[in-house]
Amino acid sequence: MEQEKSYKGTNGYLMLTVDLVLFIGSILGIVFTGNFLLLVVIAIAIFLAIGFVIVNPNESSVLVLFGSYQGTIKKYGFFWVNPFFTKQKISLRARNFDSDPIKVNDKVGNPIKIGLVLVWKVENTFKAAFQVDDFQHFVLVQSEAALRKMAGMYPYDNFEDEEADLTLRSGGEQINRELEKEIAERLELAGIHVIEARINYIAYSEEIAGAMLRRQQATAVIAAREKIVEGAVGMVEMALKSFEGKDIIELDQDSKAAMVSNLMVVLCSDEAASPVINAGTLNQ
Repeated sequence: MEQEKSYKGTNGYLMLTVDLVLFIGSILGIVFTGNFLLLVVIAIAIFLAIGFVIVNPNESSVLVLFGSYQGTIKKYGFFWVNPFFTKQKISLRARNFDSDPIKVNDKVGNPIKIGLVLVWKVENTFKAAFQVDDFQHFVLVQSEAALRKMAGMYPYDNFEDEEADLTLRSGGEQINRELEKEIAERLELAGIHVIEARINYIAYSEEIAGAMLRRQQATAVIAAREKIVEGAVGMVEMALKSFEGKDIIELDQDSKAAMVSNLMVVLCSDEAASPVINAGTLNQ
């Protein structure tokens, strides 16, 4: 397979001087001598002017002669090349692709919306010009294809796949690295270098967003309740040990049960408990 090769064009300023001398000299020759054969020289000078090419910084010019790739000028400046060359300018600047969120299914089948931001640049002009039909469109299509594949490999979160160590929502840098690798492998065919690829938007799709939000809220409430109960049990245990260790009062099993019940109600209640003062005996 043919690869990119560098082409060094002739100094454009030198050729411009030669071309102007031929053009102006021929016109003066016709005026003063009347030799109309110099029209051929004028035609040649005009034809030579087709060969001038300007390459701006971070740009390139791919040169083809009758279907044969001749090389690429990557050095910026003013050059002259064979007038029969066809020239295709390809930018070497870094570019951004900020995709609109697309709707896909995650690993467990939940519909989600996910988007990415991609920073890329052309590295191999031969592949960009000849390996694909339109390298810019190729970048867009393959990036979205890689994003769809990545979204289908992992669950959005571990609600339904509790054994999942890596999820789209919490994967962070690891997910981004795998996405970047997948895109880079796809775009290598077009000579594209992937500078960075990151997920910049992820959410449940609209039809299940409300239900999943309630599920997340319920999960958070349950987790909070577990912590509250765990703390309350520890405080009750500490209270009972304090009573027994300091010989403040001896409690039978019924009194301990009542005390545990009251403390658990007070400690686990959502609202502040209203105390009730017992003016009689403990048994009343």
